[in-house]
Amino acid sequence: MTLVDKARKGVFPPLVKKLAREEHLDPEELLSLIASGKVVIPYNRYHSPTRPAAIGLRMRTKVNVNLGTSRDYPDLKSEIAKLKISLRYGADAVMDLSTGGDIKTIRKKLLALSPLPLGTVPVYQAAIEAISRRGSIVRMTEDDLFAVIEAQAREGVDFMTVHCGLTLKAVERLKKQGRVADIVSRGGAFHLAWMLYNEQENPLYARFDRLLELARKYDFTISLGDGLRPGSVLDASDRPQIEELLTLGELVQQAREAGVQAMVEGPGHVPLDQVAMNMQLQKRLCQEAPFYVLGPLVTDIAPGYDHIVSAIGGALAAAAGADFLCYVTPAEHLGLPTIEDVKEGLIASRIAAHAADIVKGYPGALARDAEISRARKKLDWDKQQELCLDPDKFAEIRRRRKSRTKACSMCGEFCAMKIVGEFLNGGEADDTCS
Repeated sequence: MTLVDKARKGVFPPLVKKLAREEHLDPEELLSLIASGKVVIPYNRYHSPTRPAAIGLRMRTKVNVNLGTSRDYPDLKSEIAKLKISLRYGADAVMDLSTGGDIKTIRKKLLALSPLPLGTVPVYQAAIEAISRRGSIVRMTEDDLFAVIEAQAREGVDFMTVHCGLTLKAVERLKKQGRVADIVSRGGAFHLAWMLYNEQENPLYARFDRLLELARKYDFTISLGDGLRPGSVLDASDRPQIEELLTLGELVQQAREAGVQAMVEGPGHVPLDQVAMNMQLQKRLCQEAPFYVLGPLVTDIAPGYDHIVSAIGGALAAAAGADFLCYVTPAEHLGLPTIEDVKEGLIASRIAAHAADIVKGYPGALARDAEISRARKKLDWDKQQELCLDPDKFAEIRRRRKSRTKACSMCGEFCAMKIVGEFLNGGEADDTCS
């Protein structure tokens, strides 16, 4: 039985009870959300992540980190270091998007080391193998693609991005649209090239039943990819994007009928005034399936700072209903991220997720802000460092700008907290500072 089957039969796996406690829910309520498809728990029994994540309605907003090599930088040690940084700074899931080096070995190593759910985009491996065996991506066969999906499921991959909504009908929409950026999804580009060259429907759409059979067999979560996500704010919310979303909504229903967990991936580059609308539209068309968004990025002019651009969009998106944020690093649009880029991108997305959880009224979210605010009032630097998202950066800034007073070096003796503490609160600010 799949996890959905068990939920519908009222069976309580230990996994559900554990996550219910973490999410401040009754186990019965979480089981009901899983049964309805409004929450997914990516959890392949061949991997069994020790830090699983519940993603969806009423859950804490989760954050994903993309790892993976390229042909220019096929270094496994670097990706392992990025995984360790992701664990240290609070990622909820990771994806291996490797396209360079021995990608099978890299994936197996990351799976072995990751206590978090791990996802992939299997068409990457299928495309690379098609180039190696037959000289071109477009010579990949349907069986090649499904063989890779099954092999990765057998290895323990917990969730897979599959671009099932990029259909021939959607491609015709794309041709007529006249987009600025056309397709920016790498997986979407692979499928488009294959479909146009072979003059055939996307096999992941045409044989969606075959995909569902594999998902049932191995109980991995399907992440319905957005091959037509906008890659420029000028392309946001256009007909190709919505055409694909309509199809994904239909596929969500089929997955639910098959007892398979499914979430939906979303844009992309979206201006501020369209972010909330996009979240609401997805929830409506996809029957409140968990929504996994890249960003969104709300402007195109900030290469080198796209982690900030993404955090702005991500906070708005999650506050409006997005459940799962895919981080964006400062290296987005420029190159493969470094270890430091991964850290900065993850922290930016975690800020966005937490800010949204305050708005959503997630249990305990505001309590942490209240606690650090009280510590700030008392000039309790140790407590502030303990509570902040990046204690190391906190300590570094304090060291390099040391104050001669108990306050910080920005205000020193003119610190508002210190003055008010002395005169309004009877010296409260002086009692616990360090």
